[in-house]
Amino acid sequence: MLDVAGLDVYHGNLHVIWDLSLHISGGEIVTILGSNGAGKTTVVETLFGLNTPASGKIAFRGEDITGLPPFTIVPRGMSLVPEKRELFPKMTVRENLELGAFATSKETADYDRIFSLFPVLHEREGQLAGTLSGGEQQMLAIARSLMAAPGMLVLDEPSLGLSPKLVGTVLDTIRDLNRDGLTILLVEQNVRNALEISHRGYVLENGRIVGSGTSDELLEDEHVKAAYLGA
Repeated sequence: MLDVAGLDVYHGNLHVIWDLSLHISGGEIVTILGSNGAGKTTVVETLFGLNTPASGKIAFRGEDITGLPPFTIVPRGMSLVPEKRELFPKMTVRENLELGAFATSKETADYDRIFSLFPVLHEREGQLAGTLSGGEQQMLAIARSLMAAPGMLVLDEPSLGLSPKLVGTVLDTIRDLNRDGLTILLVEQNVRNALEISHRGYVLENGRIVGSGTSDELLEDEHVKAAYLGA
């Protein structure tokens, strides 16, 4: 589904991503783990063409998308739930969903499926997005990305700012979407919760992949336990 090989990214003269390679097969949940400042969001932005890599290749469904702009990537089937949700707060729930469907025709926009997944959004369809609770806003951010009918969903820190109970709700939603066949790249610093729903993971530190493995392997890894799990 996604293959990234030898990615190097700079911010000005600062080298922030170093020779990064990873792959995701169809039907997987794969997590990129790392603390604040590790480079996780830079990786996500580069996947979606918001950063131009100095070297390396990004292939999605076998097609080279390196450096393409976001508006050409999303119609190919990769959609983003951005960090901090980035909703349009003065627009309604329905209007935010309509914007998420820009890459599809109005005839194929599946509002019924979205509202069956997120009944609270149906109840608040005419409400301004900025007046929703934090958990409801995260649900709307996920729903908006699903309106593009992606084959792979990328989520950047979906648990950020949520209570432990709401974190569990969001992660359960991600797991349910995967069970329905959606491939997911989950970018998280909430390591334990992320690994509990993932198949595999990569550990990113200072712009470099320093470890990878199945979720069970990473949960038992001494470095991961010491650095991220408080063990």
